[in-house]
Amino acid sequence: MSDFPCAVIRNFSIIAHIDHGKSTLADRILAFIAPRSLNQLTGTIDKRVKRTQQFLDKLKVERERGITGPMMYDFEARKYLLNLIDTPGHVDFAWEVSRSLAACQGALLLVDATQGVQAQTLSVFHAALERGLKIIPIDLPAAQPERIVAQIESTFGLNPEEVLRISAKSGEGVQAVLEAIVKRIPPPAGDAEKPLKAFLFDSSYDRYRGVISLMSMQSGVLRKGDKIVSCHSHRKYEVMDVGILHPEEVSTSMLLPGQVGYVSCNMKDSSEAHIGDTFHLVGRPVEAMPGFQQAKAMVFAGVYPVDSSDFAKLEESVRRLTLTDRSVTVQKESSTALGQGLRLGFLGTLHMDVFRQRLEDEYDANILITAPTVPFKVIYREKGTDRTVIVSNPTDFPDTTDAASKVKEVQEPVVKASIIVPEVTESVEYLGEMMDLCFVHRGEELEYKYLDSSGSSPRIIMTCIVPLSEIVTDFFDRLKSRSSGFASFDYEDAGYKASNLVKMIFLLNGKPVDALALIVHRSAEQAVGRRWVKKLHKVIPRQLFEIPIQAAVGKRIIARENLSAMRADVTAGLYGGHYERKMKHLENQKESKRRMKRVGTVDLPQEAFFDLLGSDKKA
Repeated sequence: MSDFPCAVIRNFSIIAHIDHGKSTLADRILAFIAPRSLNQLTGTIDKRVKRTQQFLDKLKVERERGITGPMMYDFEARKYLLNLIDTPGHVDFAWEVSRSLAACQGALLLVDATQGVQAQTLSVFHAALERGLKIIPIDLPAAQPERIVAQIESTFGLNPEEVLRISAKSGEGVQAVLEAIVKRIPPPAGDAEKPLKAFLFDSSYDRYRGVISLMSMQSGVLRKGDKIVSCHSHRKYEVMDVGILHPEEVSTSMLLPGQVGYVSCNMKDSSEAHIGDTFHLVGRPVEAMPGFQQAKAMVFAGVYPVDSSDFAKLEESVRRLTLTDRSVTVQKESSTALGQGLRLGFLGTLHMDVFRQRLEDEYDANILITAPTVPFKVIYREKGTDRTVIVSNPTDFPDTTDAASKVKEVQEPVVKASIIVPEVTESVEYLGEMMDLCFVHRGEELEYKYLDSSGSSPRIIMTCIVPLSEIVTDFFDRLKSRSSGFASFDYEDAGYKASNLVKMIFLLNGKPVDALALIVHRSAEQAVGRRWVKKLHKVIPRQLFEIPIQAAVGKRIIARENLSAMRADVTAGLYGGHYERKMKHLENQKESKRRMKRVGTVDLPQEAFFDLLGSDKKA
């Protein structure tokens, strides 16, 4: 590692929309799937590994984690060390994007010429620009590369002469990318004579070695056996091992300024690895680098085992998974319908789906996840002062229709959504469809402008303020459906906004079912109440007495369905005689059902609850 001072180090990332070929380009640069004619380029990946397998996406489902891939590249009779620091491509992982970009000095802006600039490309580009990264635009050649180059110029303000046209699939132009990385991206600044300053930007958990930290060396030298201190927690650690990922862990004797590598220091608890922390040697303090705002959970869901006796196993599985993903918040909760469970907080719906699939794949968990909700701010007015409470569980939401509840205001999280869509495709007009979709989901402050006017189908970028609760349901599916798959979508946090929200509960035989509570907007209470009541009518098993199924907001009943009783023919054994004999038996049956209904209880079985949430997901 002493052969690679700052002058020959290049730390870079790849900015791209989902499915624009980021993983393919990264693997091509890593020489993993390169054809023999390219001579394996950097030679990082062993040729014996299957060429059809992608290296960058190592996990089965969680392919959004940032990894580093140092590569030795010979250029103009000099050996360079290239560190590829991957950035997630989905909007849910904006926090991980910011921490990955903090360890880079440059970025490759990858745009698929068959699709053009997309919404998520814009957001990550501006995040990179704010950090002063050098941007290298790359264009994948396709039907209209000239139009896409003009689009890159008008959207990002980049020089079209600097655009590199490549094809990661065939390998065309990849050599030029490596040369551009060396020539255009500035080397990191650092001095080996100054005190040690190491910036922690990612971490993972190893069951045998504890926390493995990924660090970017800002100054000084880090060696095995050094004693380091955290600027955040002031805890001391002894460095047990240092090295680089090439592409797997390769132990080295030291890490020098500008280099990126892993550090193992007997850190047992993953919560001690604070992302954005700065480490220095014991007795040689340094000024801490500006860190990151802590990841904030924006989507909450209840997780319950299908078999209530498996709760201990589920709790242990979640605890192990959160060791490698500390952005997930965990809190115990219980439900009369589902038993004991956990309330988990996620960065977004994709994050929730990744976590659920990891639970099922890695720990063989058989679980049920309730409908996702978002955190609401409830402001109470008590004795002339305001008190704010964050509510993420609908069962804890107060009755805002009750004057005695002392609720002054309810606020819900909102986001600034960006939608990029062609105006017309094959005689189908999408602008009106997208406007209608935004208004149906309570969008406000809608604006749109033409992203480019070239070609037969100019593209439009629309922005609007939409409640997050509308995004986490079926917004994305409807967006793709209404735009025939042509639209791209991205959003960023826009704070909280006052809203007219109410708590809806469902009653079975006059008694509430806590697990089915919902928080809905006043304008949608009728439609939501009727839809859910009809679903309950289909899944609840019939009893010996009639069951009223009701949706209520406060003291008002919004919707009702009656589930008819199972009826036995009590007159089947009678023969002949006066009809009053039959009427007497029927009246006795009616009175018995009336008493049964008065004292009887109706529990929503778990099977019905599974069917209910399953049908709601399909809908």
